[in-house]
Amino acid sequence: MAAGGSYSIVEYFGGDDGYRCGYCKHENGNFSHGMWSHTMTVQDYQDLIDRGWRRSGKYVYKPVMNKTCCPQYTIRCHALNFHPSKTHKKTLKKVNRFLSKGEMPVEQHDEGHHEGEPMDSVHEEGVQPPPQDPLKIDHSEVQDISTSPDTDTTNSTAPTMPRDDAEKTTNVTPKPGKGVDPNRPLCRKAKDLRKERRLQKEQQKHQEAVSSTVNPAPSKSSSNQPKSLEEFITESLPNDPLHRLEFKRFLCDSPLEAETAPDGPDVGYGSFHQQYWLDGRIVAVGVLDILPSCVSSVYLYYHPEFSSLSLGTYSALREIAFTRQLQQQSPKLSYYYLGFYVHSCPKMHYKGQYRPSDLLCPETYTWLTIERCIPRLDISAYSRLNENARAGDARALKELGRVLVLHRRTVMPYAAYARKRKGSNDEKEVEQYASLVGQTCAERILLYRA
Repeated sequence: MAAGGSYSIVEYFGGDDGYRCGYCKHENGNFSHGMWSHTMTVQDYQDLIDRGWRRSGKYVYKPVMNKTCCPQYTIRCHALNFHPSKTHKKTLKKVNRFLSKGEMPVEQHDEGHHEGEPMDSVHEEGVQPPPQDPLKIDHSEVQDISTSPDTDTTNSTAPTMPRDDAEKTTNVTPKPGKGVDPNRPLCRKAKDLRKERRLQKEQQKHQEAVSSTVNPAPSKSSSNQPKSLEEFITESLPNDPLHRLEFKRFLCDSPLEAETAPDGPDVGYGSFHQQYWLDGRIVAVGVLDILPSCVSSVYLYYHPEFSSLSLGTYSALREIAFTRQLQQQSPKLSYYYLGFYVHSCPKMHYKGQYRPSDLLCPETYTWLTIERCIPRLDISAYSRLNENARAGDARALKELGRVLVLHRRTVMPYAAYARKRKGSNDEKEVEQYASLVGQTCAERILLYRA
């Protein structure tokens, strides 16, 4: 339970059926346990991701590691000790060169960050929000519970990369020389060069469209101004309400309650959209969760016009720097979580380049350096990782009766619920849920029972 007196409330879905894998494209090889989170405290989610869970909107899932086709290991980077690789340094130089001189690099594929993680790999097909929301219950009738129905964090203001900072150039004292060359054109600001380049592209596209059609359709926009990220997304999404709803669920909805703590960061805890601005428009948005011990990266989406800048890698480096900044305000917040590392999918190996980093053992839920894990994963896609055969799960389920459930507006331990619901046949389901979240979370999180 959070300091404010609120509980996390979830509905467990199990995980017996296979779904399409977004990594290897196996039609039914992706297995995971899932639950719908109506509301969740940041501490509960911190404890869950430290047991291999991850959220996709309000859907929280945990891969069945020894069964799924592409095992997904939780990975974290030690932000305070992070050392950029040569690739990371090249990306920083490339972006800085673009910001200071307006030089756009040749188009290339970016395997640097969240966009490498397929959307459909994290959303179970067919999973819909439960028809009944426990938070819509009349809470004045709830016994022994105090929850806040206002859990919408989509309007939260995010830590934003200031425009001035994004366009900052370094002042260098000029070397003595022969003076200005009258034959060379005057120097122009990088900002003006970028605007001119975009206008030229828009005009070129317009001319090509006119020349390729006899009766061209009138343009929806009479302006040659570049489109914002929001406009691009709105026009790019299929004109399908269901598809747009899924986009909102994945990138906007979050179960996390905004919280503050005396020893926490100034921005507080919760879900945030970190915006990247350039010349007065948003060009990229990073979806982040700020938790008691880490900054957890959810996803990044950006305008395709800037795809050659490797914004995935660049945003990850900025988020690591942001984590270090938050750690100065909250000493225990020192890790940067990159989601899942999938060794069987070469496209996802880039996450292992943010060193030093650890992988989570899927059986003991202890952290091991990635250098120790790679040789084991080279042999088998699934591995216990922890070499100590005597090590076990410190938070393994021991007392099923102490699991908290929410039934008819009342919070009660499962033992009391089972006595009240004589003949109930959900013991195996509750036991599976509790073993996956662990004893500690099972005694804090409310498992909704109809």
